[in-house]
Amino acid sequence: MSQFGAPRGRTCSRSPRSRTLRSVATLTSAVLAVTVLAGCSSDGTEEAPAAAQDNAPAARDKVADGGTLRWAVDALPTTLNSFQADADGTTARIAGAVLPSLYTLDGRGRPQLNPDYLESAQVVETEPKQVVLYKLHQQAVWSDGREIGAPDFVAQWRALSGRDTAYWTARNSGYERIEKIERGKNDLEVRVTFAKPYADWQSLFTPLYPKQVMGSPNAFNDGARTTLKATAGPFLLKSIDRKSGDVTLARNPRWWGQSAKLDSLVLKAVPRADRGAALAADKLDLAEIDRSTAERITLALRDARAGRNGAQAALAHGPGSAIAPSKALKSWALAHGSDDKKAEEVQAARQTNQKAVTRYATEQDALAGFVVRKSLEPAYTQLSLNGESGALADERVRRAVARAIDRQELAESVLKPLGLPATPPGSHLALAGQAAYADSSDALGDQDTKEARALLADAGWVPGGAVKKPAGAKDGTEAGSEAEKAKETSKEKAKEENKEKAGAKADGSSTDSKKKADTASDEGLYIVGDDKPGARRALPAPAIGAAGPENGTNILTSAPAAARQSAALLARAEALDTGTGPGRAAHSVTKPDRGVAGAYAPLGTAAPVTAPEAAQVLGKDGKALSLRFVLPSGPGSEALRAVGDRIVRMLDAVGISTQVTKVADDSFFKDHVAAGDYDLALYSWPASAFPATDARPIFAKPEPASDGSLLVEQNYSRVGTDRIDQLFDQAAGTLDEEEARELVRQADARIWAAAGSIPLYQRPQLVAAKAEIVNAGAWGLAAPRYQDIGFKKAESSKGAERNR
Repeated sequence: MSQFGAPRGRTCSRSPRSRTLRSVATLTSAVLAVTVLAGCSSDGTEEAPAAAQDNAPAARDKVADGGTLRWAVDALPTTLNSFQADADGTTARIAGAVLPSLYTLDGRGRPQLNPDYLESAQVVETEPKQVVLYKLHQQAVWSDGREIGAPDFVAQWRALSGRDTAYWTARNSGYERIEKIERGKNDLEVRVTFAKPYADWQSLFTPLYPKQVMGSPNAFNDGARTTLKATAGPFLLKSIDRKSGDVTLARNPRWWGQSAKLDSLVLKAVPRADRGAALAADKLDLAEIDRSTAERITLALRDARAGRNGAQAALAHGPGSAIAPSKALKSWALAHGSDDKKAEEVQAARQTNQKAVTRYATEQDALAGFVVRKSLEPAYTQLSLNGESGALADERVRRAVARAIDRQELAESVLKPLGLPATPPGSHLALAGQAAYADSSDALGDQDTKEARALLADAGWVPGGAVKKPAGAKDGTEAGSEAEKAKETSKEKAKEENKEKAGAKADGSSTDSKKKADTASDEGLYIVGDDKPGARRALPAPAIGAAGPENGTNILTSAPAAARQSAALLARAEALDTGTGPGRAAHSVTKPDRGVAGAYAPLGTAAPVTAPEAAQVLGKDGKALSLRFVLPSGPGSEALRAVGDRIVRMLDAVGISTQVTKVADDSFFKDHVAAGDYDLALYSWPASAFPATDARPIFAKPEPASDGSLLVEQNYSRVGTDRIDQLFDQAAGTLDEEEARELVRQADARIWAAAGSIPLYQRPQLVAAKAEIVNAGAWGLAAPRYQDIGFKKAESSKGAERNR
């Protein structure tokens, strides 16, 4: 439930790539292309990405020279400086085409040294300091003719190190570890010395900006927002037309690598909701699209193969398909009837419908020239649980929410209709195929309704708890036993007979009361289904029938058992930390055959739940358990809202009610997620090749500020631990790649146990492309190679004959 008046968290930008990560999380329909790293599974075997890229690969000699490709983007860039807080996906796309990337990604998402800029880059010294030596390509020059060299590296380091606050930077991690940068044996060598070891050194200097941009605060802050004084990529920035919404990139005549196949690349700002119409109107050649547009293209291709034109398609599945013959006849009769007013209304409606049918038919004919290329984005959608205050501040409640959710069902609902793999991510920090990937979700556990209810009961949320406030409630549980009350009243020596009455009230006899007090107190126990939770009754002997345990009245433990469950979860994470036990599937705590470990009364028997109880909202201290679920309301967020509806039903099944609040897309992240004004929210995070650097601000433990708020960086769930921070720091500080990956995996296990965010599914990537476009589409884990994008070369008549 929302807690009004509670201090809200605020963000800071002290961490690496915080600008990029914040921008990604803001978008519910798209996630920026980010670097990812493929590798091996936990058993040492190489693991493939969950879905392969789908970009119509073609050799360069099969790609025509020339042409212009129109590529949709969400909006024109507010800045061209990737290191500023308001940089976005368009900024990243432009930078990828016109600026140096020292490392690029292959089809499996593995960082590869980019030979267009580097001949080599390696750690040449580790003692007494880490030293990386870059050897630059001999022909690498900026568009103004100047060689790329050490001055550019030095300028970028000084701007992003955080030492000069005049630079308005959004991220600096990695750069602040550099001690000095100097020229090597010649102008083509750059030596970078680190003050302390940095595992993710390959993440630095990509993109690399010229010293004209990084050399002064004014140039950095303002000069690079609308123009770039020099570039060094296969394309150069030709123009930005704010009126038409176009960014034009032209082939770079000074480019020393393989020449770009296209003459120009035009990035057109087209909202996702309008892209279907823009494609049909021949205003776009390539565009990421939503599911509805993808389905229309699929239908258009199916109709074309079946010989149906757009008009026939409109009658089959378009606006005309809903008109039954009887309705059409009635409409015709009214349109030509004697009631002039009614006839006029019907004729107007018929004309409107006919225009819709005609428009749909025309669009379907045009969409038949496109194909849908699909893969999985290097990003996952998560359910975020705000643990700053309210019910979700209790880790038991967060874990109960997580255990109530069937992640497999949610993943299948989104990905299966698209023909994409639907395995839920097992990691917060890597995706299937990445080197750091390991499924650590067992640190929390799979969907389990009974265990979810038990966790809620441990936290004091019980049926009927919202109706009456427990008398003398302590830590959200029942008041102490009447036997305990008897012990307290025995201290009042002047009221001895009251003591005896109290004892009789508790057990039916003072003797039984004393005996119970001498053995085991039931303080902290509560009864599920008891109409009077505040008035603790003595426990009768087990009975069969209406008075027996099957009547729905069962005893559950409270705080002590919750502590044991918490310890069990941490033990699971600790086992993953240390590698103890026979294997990753084994845990240091073994589940009993009946019930949940530490969740039930001494008998260890799971509480049978009747249908009425399952439907009853839980409460505690007179308050209902209700969580505010914030979702975006825009036209591109239908899939996200559908997932939200499923989550609501899953939480209802365990007695958690939700208040769904739909807000405008432009305020969803800024005013709700980042501001902490939510209990539950759905949004996406990107994967990264460098999780020790890039993921740390997302899961760093929030720190209290002097004004009472929290400095949360990008940890919008506001849940973290010192140990998680330590593991990230250790992973970033080791130069042993295997050790770094193991430390990241350990951190992920503890993130699962903390239950601040629950990864649900890897996001689908759907791209509409003209059939003749090659080397472009759904790249999956890979990064685009802009100079290879183009149109398929037409086959010669001789070639066509040979291929018959």
